[in-house]
Amino acid sequence: MLLILGIRASQVLLATLVYVCDRCGQDAAHEVVKRTRKFTVFFVPLFPVGTKYVDTCTFCGRTVEVPRERALAAAGQ
Repeated sequence: MLLILGIRASQVLLATLVYVCDRCGQDAAHEVVKRTRKFTVFFVPLFPVGTKYVDTCTFCGRTVEVPRERALAAAGQ
């Protein structure tokens, strides 16, 4: 019997905020994204194996992982 096992990644945009980037110094949009990895069998996602929240500057591309509470607070604004 052949089982097809794997990991599938998905991401959801939680918020877009505009502020000065720490790296490039530009007043630019920053996207706060929730990234989730799920274990799959026969391409059907079963359960999450990892979740992280990242903040990406749309001007320079700097990406930083942020705590869950901070990401959800940004989504609530």
